[in-house]
Amino acid sequence: MKEYKITLLKGDGIGPEIVDQAVKVLNKTAEKFGFAVSYDEALLGGCAIDATGMPLPQETIDKCKAADSTLLGAVGGPKWDNLPGNQRPEAGLLGIRGALGLFANLRPAVIFEPLRAASPLKDEIIGGAMDIMIVRELTGGIYFGERGRKEVNGHPAAFDTEMYTVPEIERIARVAFDLARKRSNRVCSVDKANVLESSRLWRETVTRVHKEEYPDVELTYMYVDNCAMQLVRNPKQFDVIVTSNIFGDILSDEASMISGSIGMLASASLGSGKSGLYEPVHGSAPDIAGTDTANPLATILSVAMMLKYSLGEPDAAKAIEDAVAKVLEIARTADIAADGMKKVGCREMGDLVCGLI
Repeated sequence: MKEYKITLLKGDGIGPEIVDQAVKVLNKTAEKFGFAVSYDEALLGGCAIDATGMPLPQETIDKCKAADSTLLGAVGGPKWDNLPGNQRPEAGLLGIRGALGLFANLRPAVIFEPLRAASPLKDEIIGGAMDIMIVRELTGGIYFGERGRKEVNGHPAAFDTEMYTVPEIERIARVAFDLARKRSNRVCSVDKANVLESSRLWRETVTRVHKEEYPDVELTYMYVDNCAMQLVRNPKQFDVIVTSNIFGDILSDEASMISGSIGMLASASLGSGKSGLYEPVHGSAPDIAGTDTANPLATILSVAMMLKYSLGEPDAAKAIEDAVAKVLEIARTADIAADGMKKVGCREMGDLVCGLI
C-alpha cells in the first residue's frame, strides 16, 4: 500500500479547525482508494511566533522538505499586527514558499452550480459556467525585491522594487502553457507593459516561450487594469491567466469573490518537483475561531488539488470535488447560507463530505 507523508501547518485563527476537517476527508478518501497517509505537524505564523519567537522555525522548513506535500490552514491575526514586517506571521508564509522553491501559485476560480446565486455577477454574465485558473508567479517581483526607507527632499519616503529575471518568467510561463494544454488550450498573459519595464521583459519572454515551445496554445495579452475589469464584465473569456506576483495576488482575490465565496477557493503552490504547499485562499478569520462556524470546503478542495498535483491520485481528487459539489445541494456553512438550506458548522460539513465520498 502506498503511503504519503503530509506535513500539517495548522496556523492561526480558524486554521486548526479547517485543517482537521480536511484531514478527516483525506483519511476517508485514502480508505476508499487504497492508500495510506501519515502526518507530522509543524508551526508557522503567529503560533510559531508565540512558541519560538519567529514566524518560520528551521524545524518547520525541515519537516516540509521531508514530506510528500504540505497542507496549510491560515496565518495571521490582529495579535501580531504591530510587529515589524519581517517578524509578522505573513513573513513566515513568504519564507516557506521561498525555502521550498515554490514559484508557481495555482488559484482556480470556479462557480459551483448550487452557488451560482451567491455570485455578485448577473447570471447572463456568468454564462454556462466559470472555470478560470490563475497562475501567479510566487517567489519574485515586488514582494521579494529590494526595499527600504530613506529621506527625499527632507521627507520620509519608502520604496519597493519590482524585478524579474528571464528564467523566473520562463518557468512560470511553462507552467501556464502546460496547464492550458490540459484545459481549453488558452493562456492570457497579464502585465503592465505600457508602463513598467519589468512587464516589457515579462511580455517578451512569454512571447518567446510560446513561439518556441507552445505554438499550439492560443496566447493573448491584457493589461492588468483591463483584466480586472474584464473579470467582472466577461469572465468566461478566460481559461488560464498567467501573471506576476502582485498582479496575481490582486486578481485572484477578485476572481474569488465573483465565484460566490472566498471560503470556497483552494490553491496550490508548486516548484520544480512534485511536492507542494496547499492552502485555502482565505485568511485566518480570528473573529470566528473556535465557534465551529468556519467553512472548511476551501481547505478540503486544497486536499483535492494535493491529490491531483503532488500525490498522483486523480480519481481520489475527483471524488472529493464531486462530494463538495453534492454537499452544496443539501447544506451550507454560515458564509454561504441560503434560504431553505440546512445550515451546518465546520465539523458537520466535514462529516457530510466524508459521507458523500
